[in-house]
Amino acid sequence: MPTVNVYDLQGQVVGEMELSERVFAAPVNLSLLHQAVVAYEANQRTGRADTKTRGEVRGGGRKPWRQKGTGRARAGTTRAPHWRHGGVVFGPHPRDFSLNFPRKMRQAALRQALSAKLADSEFLVVNSLALPEIKTRQVVELVHKLDLGTNVLFVTAEPEATLKLSTRNFQDIKTTTAQSLSVYNLLKYHRIVFDQDAVKAVEEVFGR
Repeated sequence: MPTVNVYDLQGQVVGEMELSERVFAAPVNLSLLHQAVVAYEANQRTGRADTKTRGEVRGGGRKPWRQKGTGRARAGTTRAPHWRHGGVVFGPHPRDFSLNFPRKMRQAALRQALSAKLADSEFLVVNSLALPEIKTRQVVELVHKLDLGTNVLFVTAEPEATLKLSTRNFQDIKTTTAQSLSVYNLLKYHRIVFDQDAVKAVEEVFGR
């Protein structure tokens, strides 16, 4: 059964925690992780881009000139695609990009992503991530004391408003909850920091 050190906000080791072997020691399938990331990114797309065809552009109802005798090419509308202010040919229209990713596959991918992070020593556990006050400096000190670098994901069991507000000025630091955890975020950030309650919450859901 995997075991990790538990740190406090000062970067000191305050104990050890045993992790579920099913959640944190799962064999990694790179193909499944790739599918999970592709599905996540596809489901983030809104698919709202839209262009108007010649039948949707306003105006152009009158024939611009008579059919014969002018010396110019035949034209039935000024909203044809080759005209300025005309319609668009083969342009984008609203569509659904979402991909179905079964729940069991999603849970397996999450277990594998957590296992990969632990195996690569990119997974840390802190006894609590509740900051005493909203200050960016506290996050800077925490990152420095734990030697986390600049690309960090903090995971808590419940939403921590103080932590979230303290990290909002950082481009490469994100906070989330165990319930909202995704494979995409686990693989995107270099270091993953859980509080103890978040570890228990993840093991309760994915350790079955």
